[in-house]
Amino acid sequence: MEPATAGDIDRINRVFSDAFTERYQRDGMSGVRVPLLNPAIWRYALEDAAEGAMVWKDAAGNVVAFNIVHRSGVEGWMGPLAVRTDRQGAGLGGTIVRAGIGWLTERGARTIGLETMPRTIENIGFYSRLGFRPGPLTVSVTRDLDGSPRGKAAGTRLSRGEPKSGLRACLALSAEVAPGVDYSREVILTLELGLGDATLLPEERGGPGGALAGFALWHTAPLAEGRPLDEARVLKLVARDLPSFRRLVQAVEAHAREAGARRLAIRCQTAYPDAYSALVESGYRVHWTDLRMTLCGREERPAAGAGVVFSNWEI
Repeated sequence: MEPATAGDIDRINRVFSDAFTERYQRDGMSGVRVPLLNPAIWRYALEDAAEGAMVWKDAAGNVVAFNIVHRSGVEGWMGPLAVRTDRQGAGLGGTIVRAGIGWLTERGARTIGLETMPRTIENIGFYSRLGFRPGPLTVSVTRDLDGSPRGKAAGTRLSRGEPKSGLRACLALSAEVAPGVDYSREVILTLELGLGDATLLPEERGGPGGALAGFALWHTAPLAEGRPLDEARVLKLVARDLPSFRRLVQAVEAHAREAGARRLAIRCQTAYPDAYSALVESGYRVHWTDLRMTLCGREERPAAGAGVVFSNWEI
């Protein structure tokens, strides 16, 4: 194993595309071809993971497996991870997952998780044998943004204000709603790499030092290589309560439309059923599902009070 670098992106991308295409085909989706991802998205993933970006190579220097391991404060997760199709079935998959578990454990991650396809019983069984247990679904929902805004958005875009003070406000809200969780690195990288923005929602009646009722990090950079800007994707979302969540989603919609997106995608953790209901009631349609799995003894903790926390465990 060695650290993954920007020079490995093309080879990692090919292993990713081939491995996931083969997985879908084995699951009966013969017409699915997983595209190569946007290299800018891979750069974000590797820089976010930092020392947790791991790659395994053969004697010729070709990538045979990788595991991109992320830690946001006490929250740790793995993804994407894959083994080259011709090297599967020989135990390498277990090796890369155990390496990720070890890396996160050494760094004090309270949560260790990943996501997999709920229809893929082989994957669920594989991760279960490594100590993971299934939890709630992550349901990807989308809404077209072609119509007029749903009321006046109350939020502001981080890039158009004071990023340092905005980041402090985001961290303060995270510490209150999800103690120990810190999404600052993801926000900073998003702005530095020009991939998207963050929407900040102030308290309705104001608050000390610019206190927030919610914030959401979102990307507009195309996920697949060569695709045009079409969709904004929410990666992280923290809201103090359900009314704040509703207002925050409306603000993100307005900002995503302003940034040129025609559709907004939100990966909703169904551990928050009221938030899921709010999305469905406001016109969001179910697009995809993933099964969230966490390591025994390293499960996710619910948000404090009436808070809502969505954390995307995919890039």
